[in-house]
Amino acid sequence: MLQSFKMALKSIWGNKMRSFLTMLGIIIGVAAVIILVSVVSGYMNTVVESFASMGVNQINVNVTNMNSRSLSVEEMYEFYDEHPDLYDKITPSVSVSYPLKNGNDTMNATSIRGYSEDYLGIKEYKMDTGRNLSYADCMAERKVAVLGYYTAQTLFGNPEDAIGEKIKIGSNSLKVVGVVERQDEDELEEGGTDDFVWLPYSVAAKMSRSSDISNYIITSISTTNTEECTETLENFLYTIFKNDDFYNVSANSELLDELNSQIAMMSTMLGGIAGISLLVAGVGVMNIMLVSVTERTREIGIRKALGARKRVIMQQFVIEAAVTSSIGGIIGILLGSAGTSVIGSAMGISAAPSAGAVLLSFGVSVGIGLLFGYMPASRAAKLNPIDALRSE
Repeated sequence: MLQSFKMALKSIWGNKMRSFLTMLGIIIGVAAVIILVSVVSGYMNTVVESFASMGVNQINVNVTNMNSRSLSVEEMYEFYDEHPDLYDKITPSVSVSYPLKNGNDTMNATSIRGYSEDYLGIKEYKMDTGRNLSYADCMAERKVAVLGYYTAQTLFGNPEDAIGEKIKIGSNSLKVVGVVERQDEDELEEGGTDDFVWLPYSVAAKMSRSSDISNYIITSISTTNTEECTETLENFLYTIFKNDDFYNVSANSELLDELNSQIAMMSTMLGGIAGISLLVAGVGVMNIMLVSVTERTREIGIRKALGARKRVIMQQFVIEAAVTSSIGGIIGILLGSAGTSVIGSAMGISAAPSAGAVLLSFGVSVGIGLLFGYMPASRAAKLNPIDALRSE
């Protein structure tokens, strides 16, 4: 076995250009599999992290209220209180479309929405300074506001100076009671993650002149029981509206599962396409090994005449094919790893070579050498010694 391995290396080194061209298909195939699978995996992780920041256990409820059938905030909270084993937090969600003003400064891209005191916990944010909205604010319809870091910095210079100051939304003047911690670590920008105003949902509902609130955000206690939570919610809403066309319940975890499924399918498909090049490379290995058998027919005849068994001859050529494929696989892994880092950086995602992709592609490359090297090896082993010695 060791002698066959040494002879394989000697043969490869003796025909460097031919050996390199034989390996080239394997190098490209292995590198392509690693790059495609790893980059897609990195992109998937980025998307998952993005969904996690939105709250994987978050359930969004949208209803269409009518004169004959409507869902009140009180009914929604009663339902929530009846299921402490399923739901963790709840908040109505009301959009306000007026611009934000402070003196002569106007901010048109700022997100202004009404929530309950639970929204801070739902988003898993923390306060930078001041306080959060409270239950009393919502019940008493107090005209108070919590600002995002960018909003406070733009209007007042820094978060500390914003506390106790007044802002104007439409014709309503509100007192700033708190500023949320900075979320965007890279750059604060208009319309970004830190550009928002939170109001008590009852105040926001009055501003938007909507007596009935149609949007709610609820979080489940665990991500494992999201299906039960959504089903319970849907059953409750059906008892009110009697028609599932008037409400919609969607869980972020369900969207994430669907997205993961789609990305995994895409990753498999891309890996399969890249794997085709490995198959083509295998045909190249077989062709070169057939040429090698033809060139070394006389050598094979001499070895058989001296008593070499079929098994030994076959072993020599199979090992040579496997070593050729293995070296190509190693080079492909190195190129694929480097390519993954470069492409990941260019795309702005964190992409690292997948251990599974590396092991799979290397295993396939070795397997190709063994599989496609078998036929030439078998042909060499079956040569008649006399006929082989007569060849030129």
